[in-house]
Amino acid sequence: MRPRRLVPLALVVLLTACGIPTDDTPRAVPAPRGPLSSAAPADTTAPAGSAAETLCLVRNNRIVPVVRRVDRAPSIADQLRHLLAGPSGAERDSDLTSALPGAVNAALATVTGTQAVVAVDEPAEVGGRSDEVLAFGQIVCTLTSREDVSTVAFLRDGRALGVPRADGSLSTMPLTRGDYAPLITER
Repeated sequence: MRPRRLVPLALVVLLTACGIPTDDTPRAVPAPRGPLSSAAPADTTAPAGSAAETLCLVRNNRIVPVVRRVDRAPSIADQLRHLLAGPSGAERDSDLTSALPGAVNAALATVTGTQAVVAVDEPAEVGGRSDEVLAFGQIVCTLTSREDVSTVAFLRDGRALGVPRADGSLSTMPLTRGDYAPLITER
């Protein structure tokens, strides 16, 4: 036999003899447990409804606004809670994630005039991601998507919190969607 004919034969033997079984369909792989896994419920998909709720999630280190259909317009507390719960199963299947776990553990929001004030807890020492720019950008982008909110201020322990903007600077002033514009992309 010629050496050129042995190469394809050797490749076939090598590939069939490697011991890795093949599947006819993709297998579901469960997410690992531990500090890096999300605390979100298995599926947070809201039922389809007549109202729109915008949540800003993350894909490829970019903020992506996602519109969910819900039965009624959510309160600011509901919308923030939905954002903190993370992407739904279908959204995760579209490679959407959240930078909030590890960067922002819990938050409460109130609205005064057109400004949302978000009180955040100290992040856990052992957390998931540490993409604070994306995490705070997700909150600002989500809350300013509401008609009743134009700016977002952050507090920790009752004091103004220095929050990273897209340009890397820290601001204790109220933030707008424009502060994160370079990071926002449409689907």
